[in-house]
Amino acid sequence: MRALAAFLSLSILPSLTRAASLSKFGTRDEQAGLGWHFVQNGTSGIIALESIIVSDTLAIFFDNSTNNPMQINGHPAWGALWNMETNTATPLDVLSNTFCASGGFLSNGTMVSTGGDYANLTGAYDGRMALRIFEPCNDPSGATCRLIEDLEHLTLAEMRWYPSTARIFDGSLMIVGGASTQVAFSNDHPVNNLEFFPKKDGGVPRPLEVLERSLPVNLFPRVFALPDGKVLMIASNQTIIYNIETDEETILPDIPNGVRVTNPYDGTATLLPLHPPDYVPEILVCGGSNASDTIPPAQLSSQHPASDQCSRMTVTPEGIKRGWKIERMLEGRTMNEMILMPNGKVLIINGAQTGYAAFNAVQDLIGSADADHPALTPSLYSPDAPLGQRISNAEMPTTDIPRVYHSSVTLTPKGNLLIAGSNPNGGIVNDTIFHSEYRVEYLNPPYMTVARPQLLNVPQKLGFNHEFTVDVVIPPRLDTRASSIQVALMDLGFSSHAFHSSSRLVFMTAKLGSKSGNTRKLTIRTPPNNRVYPPGPAYVFLTVDDVTSTGVRIMMGDGSSPPVRDQGVSL
Repeated sequence: MRALAAFLSLSILPSLTRAASLSKFGTRDEQAGLGWHFVQNGTSGIIALESIIVSDTLAIFFDNSTNNPMQINGHPAWGALWNMETNTATPLDVLSNTFCASGGFLSNGTMVSTGGDYANLTGAYDGRMALRIFEPCNDPSGATCRLIEDLEHLTLAEMRWYPSTARIFDGSLMIVGGASTQVAFSNDHPVNNLEFFPKKDGGVPRPLEVLERSLPVNLFPRVFALPDGKVLMIASNQTIIYNIETDEETILPDIPNGVRVTNPYDGTATLLPLHPPDYVPEILVCGGSNASDTIPPAQLSSQHPASDQCSRMTVTPEGIKRGWKIERMLEGRTMNEMILMPNGKVLIINGAQTGYAAFNAVQDLIGSADADHPALTPSLYSPDAPLGQRISNAEMPTTDIPRVYHSSVTLTPKGNLLIAGSNPNGGIVNDTIFHSEYRVEYLNPPYMTVARPQLLNVPQKLGFNHEFTVDVVIPPRLDTRASSIQVALMDLGFSSHAFHSSSRLVFMTAKLGSKSGNTRKLTIRTPPNNRVYPPGPAYVFLTVDDVTSTGVRIMMGDGSSPPVRDQGVSL
């Protein structure tokens, strides 16, 4: 049980990333720097089908235990630490197969990877019940960081391949759904329940009716912690609110027009930014497929158009009564992701315009891929714009790297996007149109190449409903009126299979004060309680006049291990 005890009192990491050299640009404006632009820099060593930021300098990539070129302990690696300063990968010693797992942070800052696949490589162990503990460490290079596995004592209650996770109000992880063994396409070995880590209910999983109803396309259900402590879940085209404290499901309206958004009909979804004082939750769901889930995969086509539908609903009694409001992306997308940006906008990126997730399943494969026509140009969604005017790709660059099945993307502490992976194949394949992809790229927003605000003297730990003052440096050309200042508290999430588990943005009220030399005082109030922002790691970003600072890593709450008590004030 040493592994279980080891993660109970851990600290959070400091430091910064550095920008990479430039390669491919969007529209350039002298005042706005280089604008949006892609950067290709480095190779991942493993297929980065899962990614999570674990410090200011490091991300973790996870893959299938397969024949990757990167080696460790005499066998191919399937985990790696990506150094965002040097743009290099070093192998991470992983015991169990992390293929199609999920993960997230606990309230004490520990990263936990959940589930995986059976052992399919000599040297790998079965990962379907595995829990992997990454202890935060203050080594910017990652040389002394390690991953803990105790395959005998530190396990899930169920075998879970393709589960989802969410950090909840007591700082623990809720782990939802999946399959008990590898399936070829649809979920014909379902695990229609949820469990928690650390364990609740004596370790006995809780059945979920929505997972039973949403078969067979309910893998990687979309799960969101709501600001009242309940949880919204989407599986296939069905949506519920789940009350953790009473173990009750409330059925919400289905996603319209038969559009399904969970694997293998992958669309994506996000909880839109929460704003004070009321923190009204809204859910945005984009992409996926409107094909019937009764069609056998051998009768499906890689050329079937993906859905261009975005569905948005306000999760209040009045909003639920009004139901989903429909808008349209600029193209259909499957396997796309949505990334919350610090200014409250949402980046839509990656995926394909036709077909499905998985591989070797449909009637007209593209190599091994079930999808075709990669979506190479990102779009930006502006939540506060009028309906019909929210989605644009104006001034967005186009990449030359398809990011289809088994790709990942995450916001970094620098404020740019780290993009890696793609492998719609049964192993490492180099001689096909959608080959195994090791190239890493960044998407840099316009603020990456202009003078940016800076946050100084931010406390390492912050309580809920707490007011604090920091120093800020604001470039002279920026508009500092109150309406131009945003302070975002963010969980950057865990990227896997077109979904960002635990991704979250809560805006904090902020007031600019006196000036002394190059600095000014900025007074900020944290979220009211641990339900609006579940306790645990966060990044604070300052945006002034749409120019965003580098993020500062902090701990929301006191860093206690879960379960933690309710903190702050009730809404």
